[in-house]
Amino acid sequence: MTVEKLVYGGDALARLDGRVTLAPFALPGERIRAAAEREKPGLIHARTLAVLDPAPQRVAPRCPYFGRCGGCHYQHAGYEFQLEAKRAILAEELRRVGKIEPPEEIAVVAADPWGYRNRAQLHIEKGRVGYREARSHKLCAIDSCPIASPKINQTIGALAGMLRDSRWPRFLRSVEIFTDERQVQLSVLETERPVARRFFDWCAETIPGLVAGALDYQDRFRVSRNAFFQVNRYLADKLVEIALEGAGGETALDVYAGVGLFSLDLARRFRQAAAVESGAAAAGDLAFNAERAGLANLRVERRTAEAYLDALERAPDFVLLDPPRAGLGKAVVPRLIDLRPPAVTIVACDPATLARDLAALLGAGYRIEKMTLVDLFPQTYHLETVVRLRDAV
Repeated sequence: MTVEKLVYGGDALARLDGRVTLAPFALPGERIRAAAEREKPGLIHARTLAVLDPAPQRVAPRCPYFGRCGGCHYQHAGYEFQLEAKRAILAEELRRVGKIEPPEEIAVVAADPWGYRNRAQLHIEKGRVGYREARSHKLCAIDSCPIASPKINQTIGALAGMLRDSRWPRFLRSVEIFTDERQVQLSVLETERPVARRFFDWCAETIPGLVAGALDYQDRFRVSRNAFFQVNRYLADKLVEIALEGAGGETALDVYAGVGLFSLDLARRFRQAAAVESGAAAAGDLAFNAERAGLANLRVERRTAEAYLDALERAPDFVLLDPPRAGLGKAVVPRLIDLRPPAVTIVACDPATLARDLAALLGAGYRIEKMTLVDLFPQTYHLETVVRLRDAV
C-alpha cells in the first residue's frame, strides 16, 4: 500500500481495495507492506512489516525501544515534519468532527523535542522497570527514556538498582515520578498491598532530591500527589503566555484550574479572579500557591465546573477553560452560551472534543480570534491547542 497521510491517534492511513487501512510507524508517500490485525467493514487495523520506499522525512529513531514501547509514535519522522503533520491533523479534526473550517493560519509553538517530560508512569514486573508495549499490556523494560528529563532518567536508574535488592516490595506494580529537576516526587500507583513506610525511607536515601510529600515546582507551585501539572518542562510558561495574551480587565474566571498554572497570572492581570477546581489535592495546592504569591484578589472555589457555572449569575469579562481530554461537554458549553462572557480561551488536549465544543460555541455567535498549536508532547501524536474566542453577537 501507499500511505496517504497521518491521522490522529498515531497511525498512517492507506487504502487497500477501497478499505481504509491504519498502520503505525509509516509516513505519507511511503510504500509499505503491512499485515492485518483487526478488521471490520471498511476498516483494517494493521501492523507495518516493512517500508519499501522510505519518505525523505524519515529519520533514524533516537530511542532503541521505539516501535515496541507504546510511549512514542513519531520518532521515525523529522521534528519539523511532525509539527506540520500535527497542524494538518488538527485542521482535519476540526473539519471532520466539528464541520468547522479552520483559521487560515494556525500558529505552532515548539521547544526542544527531547528530554522534556517532567512526569513518567513506570510499570514494574519481575525485577524490571519500564513502560507498556504498544497496543499491549506487556512490559517494555527500559534503561532510560530520551523524551524524559535528566532527573527522571536518573531516578529510573536508581529504581532499577533498587529492584535488584531484597528489600524491594515484590507486590509493587507501578509508580509515578514527577520532578522539577531539583526535587523528585515518587507516588505509588498500583500495589497488591500497602507499601510500608520503610520503603519510602529507603527511597529517600537512594533517590537524590526525593521529597516526602508535595513537590514545590520551581518554588512557584506546590504540587501534591494526584494533582495535575503540565508535563512539558520547557513550555509550561509559554503555554500560559499564549493562553492569556491580551487578557486584562475587571473580572476573570479559570475553570479546571488545577494547582493554578493559569490562575496566578490571571489574577495579576484582572482586578478580581476566581479559580474553579474540584479535586481536593489540587484545590488545596491552588489556595496555598495563591496565598504565597500574595494574590488576595484570587478566590478559590472547590466545585465542579458545572456546579459553579450553574450558580454564576453574571459572566466575567474573561473565561479560561483547560478541560480534561473529554472536553467541556454537554453541560458546560450551553451554560457558557447562556452566560456569554465576551472573551473565552480554551486550552484543549484533544482535537476531536475541541472540535465538538467549538462547533456549538461558533454556532451560538462566537468567532475564533486566534488558534495556536503548542507541541507539549513531541515524538507522540498528542497535541495541545489554545483557541481564543470572542463573542461576535
